Amino acid sequence: MSERDEWFVANRANWDERVPIHTSGDFYDVEGFISGDERLRPFEVEEVGDVSGKSLVHLQCHFGIDTLSWARRGARVVGLDFSAPAVEAARKLASDIRIEAEFVESNVYDARGVLGGRTFDIVYTGLGALNWLPDVERWAEVAASLVKPGGFLYLSEFHPFTDVFGDEDLTVEHNYFHSGEPMVWDEPGTYADFGAETVNNKTYEWNHPLGEVVSAAISAGLSVELLHEHDYTLFPRWPVLEKSGFDTYRLPENIPKVPLMYSMRARKPEVR
Repeated sequence: MSERDEWFVANRANWDERVPIHTSGDFYDVEGFISGDERLRPFEVEEVGDVSGKSLVHLQCHFGIDTLSWARRGARVVGLDFSAPAVEAARKLASDIRIEAEFVESNVYDARGVLGGRTFDIVYTGLGALNWLPDVERWAEVAASLVKPGGFLYLSEFHPFTDVFGDEDLTVEHNYFHSGEPMVWDEPGTYADFGAETVNNKTYEWNHPLGEVVSAAISAGLSVELLHEHDYTLFPRWPVLEKSGFDTYRLPENIPKVPLMYSMRARKPEVR
């Protein structure tokens, strides 16, 4: 087994184990979603725009809540994830809310072939996705290959700058710039339930600086239309964060603000 295969197998085992924890816990509140709760972030809805009748593929979709949120807004959706339990849970969730959606099990790097060369009006991805990928340029090439001419890639993601800090406070502990080698973690539980009992705890992650992501999209032939940085995040990663809305957290007023999330829309040129 190659080193990259080892990374992939370990990360997939980690996610496979956490699917039932996520689908049954309070963090994702699946019952609330089934009842109609909105899960997309307001800036995503605004920046993506009206999706009625448009085709949308969600890369690294986990168990499909965001994918199905776009379907509720009228998109024709396909979700793709490398975890078989996640794909199974996504299909069940689609059935439970009686929404037509397709979910496919695949490594994101193999998406083009697995999807049979199909292209989409919107390729959507983000929120804790890019940090699992060793090669962001290859990711951008795959994503761009799935975009129809005139369509766009939309990325909503936690800001890579936040990964320089430790987990306890805002002390700088890690490099911002990507070295190619993964950060290796061996931690029980999950962001959705820190106290959950888990076995597959070793993971491999990569921090991709903002410039690297934007340059990868441009190199893949996409034209960046917007790049926004946001001063809030979606969970209390550090004790100092204060709740600022139903599901947002910001630094208090007496602490200088740093970017906590970002979003990017990059369009494929029309064929002339």
